[in-house]
Amino acid sequence: MKSIRDIAVDNKTVFVRVDYNLPMDDEGNITDDNRILATLDMIRYLRDKGARLILASHLGRPNGVRDDKFSLLPAASRLSELLETQVQFVDDCIGQTVKERVSALENGQILMLENLRFYNEEKKNDPTFAASLAELCDVYVNNAFAVSHRDQASVTGITTHVKEAAAGFLLEKEVRSYYDSVENPKRPLVAVIGGAKVSSKLAALENMLNFVDRMVIGGAMANTFLKSQGVDTKGSMIESDLLDTAADIIRKAGEKGIELLLPMDLVAAAAFDKDASYRVVACNEMPDEWMALDIGPKTAKSYAEAIADAGTIVWNGPMGVFEMERFRNGTQIVADAIAGSRGFSVVGGGDTGLAAKICGIADKVSYISTGGGAFLHMMEGKKLPGVAALE
Repeated sequence: MKSIRDIAVDNKTVFVRVDYNLPMDDEGNITDDNRILATLDMIRYLRDKGARLILASHLGRPNGVRDDKFSLLPAASRLSELLETQVQFVDDCIGQTVKERVSALENGQILMLENLRFYNEEKKNDPTFAASLAELCDVYVNNAFAVSHRDQASVTGITTHVKEAAAGFLLEKEVRSYYDSVENPKRPLVAVIGGAKVSSKLAALENMLNFVDRMVIGGAMANTFLKSQGVDTKGSMIESDLLDTAADIIRKAGEKGIELLLPMDLVAAAAFDKDASYRVVACNEMPDEWMALDIGPKTAKSYAEAIADAGTIVWNGPMGVFEMERFRNGTQIVADAIAGSRGFSVVGGGDTGLAAKICGIADKVSYISTGGGAFLHMMEGKKLPGVAALE
């Protein structure tokens, strides 16, 4: 990828695709501004170089309908506060008014466009819409890793209509962190994979067998792996159509000499409820109709030991229902082990990033990805469309 550092941006209008898909409360207040904070270094860099900045993003799922609750105005206001300078805002992203506002920008000034997804053409990667965005700028920059697995107008389509396109600081950092951790790791490389479904991470699991030395499986997906080995976890979530696939992954891991760890004990609950009755049981002693909502203490200790000597750790997916405090212990112990390791640690975004934050280790790991879906896309061995477009 060409870096924005490789382009002379002084006296040029630079269109920056950011990811300001921010969590908001019912009153329209931003509850977490980390995605804005992650872009400040590059915005300041472009301003200092004398560029005129256009910032564009989506927020939520307005489905092509203009809806004030999905407006990016609060993001513009928060960015103004953080930069201690005015960030202008325009209530559209294409059209004559937008062109006029862009033309009026002076070097170093910033204009944020309204939500790109107020137009269905954004998600459809409509070429006319992409061309309309491209008309606004001299240079296009993708700094939105979290949407770079999407083939959309502001991510891929726009690159065919601009003279110069490059990667922003955040996109560069994300891609480099992945390759440093997976394709050029310090050994041993330990993958900690959790979450609800094998199906959502099947391609990633199969691809990671080409790289890892050790694989740790937790979360509800572990139930399917256990069932494939004849262990009945009773009322737990199981993907019956993937039992053979799970068994095949275990077999391939053995053939490659990869240590694959599955739970030895589980935290069983009578219901999926934060106040449900629960107890620790061996995997093959699950009470009828009860379900596994976390890995047990013996398993958590074993997983922590598997992580301790890692040279590199890739974590994607919690070990249990960490959102409920009584079913967080397994995720907490694994998180603490990752934080305490001397290895290079990369945490996938989405639920895994949230788990790292709740477990209090967000500032103790090497890197937390800003995009869960995009991170998983790379774990599957696929090239990101947003990156390929820049090449």
